[in-house]
Amino acid sequence: MRQLRFAMVCASNQNRSMEAHAMLKKHGMIVSSFGVGAHVKLPGPSQKEPNVYKFGTPYKTIYDDLTSKDPELYTRNGLLQMLRRNMGVKLAPERYQENRDQFDVVITFEERVMEQVLEDMNHRPQLSLQPLLVCNMDVKDNHEEAAHAAAQTLKLCQMLEQGGEWEDCVDAVVAQFQQETGRRLTYTICYY
Repeated sequence: MRQLRFAMVCASNQNRSMEAHAMLKKHGMIVSSFGVGAHVKLPGPSQKEPNVYKFGTPYKTIYDDLTSKDPELYTRNGLLQMLRRNMGVKLAPERYQENRDQFDVVITFEERVMEQVLEDMNHRPQLSLQPLLVCNMDVKDNHEEAAHAAAQTLKLCQMLEQGGEWEDCVDAVVAQFQQETGRRLTYTICYY
């Protein structure tokens, strides 16, 4: 059984992709996580006042910044807990479009993010013609849904690894996954 390389991608690489990254990493899978936005955007004191950071800003720096601003607010809304989890997974948020590693499977957590991944892949030169499976499972961006989806993401990734070459089993795996979990997936194939 070949170990696949997975990438988890969401809008800003904070909640859904990091929850799935942590889960897969805990189970010994080869996994990375990314955001696709122009910057990392976290809730602030109001919708008009988000906290914005550059990709590559260490999670510890973001954590310290929010702690200095309003520790009660960011504890109450779960951001500090999320950032502590993220610090245990990797150093800093990364942007998918700036990464040149090759993966076997990319999983996104909302349709518009899948569209951005596909747009980026379509603009890259196809040099190796290595196939890339891009799957989307729509997940609400809150802590409870992210945790639930992380377990389902682990299940999907395990099914893809156990199925042999994913190119041969993807249709059957997706059908079985959808039947067992009730979660709808969309997927397509790109090439590096």
